[in-house]
Amino acid sequence: MIPFNDLKPIHAMLARELGAAVERVLSGGWYILGPELEAFEAEFAAYHGVPHAVGVANGTDALELALRALGIGEGDEVITVAHTAVATVCAVERAGAKPVLVDIDEASYTMDPAAAAAVTSRTKAILPVHLYGHPAEMSALAGLAERHGLALVEDCAQSHGAREGGRIAGTIGHLGAFSFYPTKNLGALGDGGAVITRDADLAARLRRLRNYGQENRYHSVERGQNSRLDEMQAALLRVKLAHLDEHNAVRRQLAAEYSRQLTGVATPACRAGSEPVFHLYVVRHSQRDLLMSALAERGIGTLIHYPVPVHLQEAYRDLGYGPGALPVTERIAGEVLSLPLYVGLAPETVGSVADAVHECLRLLPR
Repeated sequence: MIPFNDLKPIHAMLARELGAAVERVLSGGWYILGPELEAFEAEFAAYHGVPHAVGVANGTDALELALRALGIGEGDEVITVAHTAVATVCAVERAGAKPVLVDIDEASYTMDPAAAAAVTSRTKAILPVHLYGHPAEMSALAGLAERHGLALVEDCAQSHGAREGGRIAGTIGHLGAFSFYPTKNLGALGDGGAVITRDADLAARLRRLRNYGQENRYHSVERGQNSRLDEMQAALLRVKLAHLDEHNAVRRQLAAEYSRQLTGVATPACRAGSEPVFHLYVVRHSQRDLLMSALAERGIGTLIHYPVPVHLQEAYRDLGYGPGALPVTERIAGEVLSLPLYVGLAPETVGSVADAVHECLRLLPR
């Protein structure tokens, strides 16, 4: 059996450091908004070369609070994509804004800059998703945002350490929102998130919004919420952050081995100047479901990210999009398949998966 993902190897590699971090928090006796969070925020900001990082409870909150910090809310529109985790659209609506869904680029599966030009008088922000570890085409999107006076918020939930044109994901727009869900390239041992920015005023507002809008203890100057990255998760993330580049390099090596060995399926395309971090290794095939079933019969775990685009989900019918509204998104959703890729996966196992893919493809009806 080859699992789609396995978090045990990475935690075994870091067991001593993670254990020391846990002991440090337990012996310190401070569990919320304390020194571990302050240290992680400083280290995460430094990793990205920006002055401010604000830890929050999860990646969805990170997106919502980023939008709220910008003053985006009721009556405003935010341009984003439907080929993403539903959390992206959920966050826009939780901020009070209306998501405007646009199509994606055929090669990168990220926001198509031409489609993103669907700007109206109510548009206040563009929210691209750096999907599967591949950065969106940020130069074009940044130019579009600047021409129309729009905020640019990056959904970096799957792109920790990725680069576009030499710039690290999360630093190209006004704000970068991250998830630390356990399966992410930088994953906590529970939920967690953060927002990074160069803007001191936005950072100050984010710190208020995550803690009931308080300027100081028990004095709320605006309506906020409870969205705090706790001390234990911050301490564990500090350990993993120190190894992020090393682990991303492992992901790139495994992805390169897949791409070298696989034929008969469409493998990930990398734009010139783009440095993905392969949160997922996603292939495409017109008979994806049959391929997935055949691999499962051979004990190989795979997943589909994401089988139903947000605009076709039952919960989001009232957005007014129907089948055919986003043709590239819909076609890709019917063809993508994520193969096993994680730190601790042996290169020879990549070869076994590739051999199984080739065997399955030979057996598919033509």
